[in-house]
Amino acid sequence: METAPPITFVQEIGETAGLVWNLLDKSGPTTLTKLVKTADKPRDLVMQALGWLAREEKIEIHEERRSRIVSLR
Repeated sequence: METAPPITFVQEIGETAGLVWNLLDKSGPTTLTKLVKTADKPRDLVMQALGWLAREEKIEIHEERRSRIVSLR
């Protein structure tokens, strides 16, 4: 019986980026705090996924009062 190779950290970030993109697609603009809670992943991992999406110009992040709002481009 063969086992699947372990997921690398870069793959985990990529998969989390896909999760975050889907959450934003369904819910629309969301606060960073709510996005981390909804993704149910470690905050650092969600932040890295957001960096991935930002680098690909798929999201926008802007400040609104004391919150950061994340939305798809």
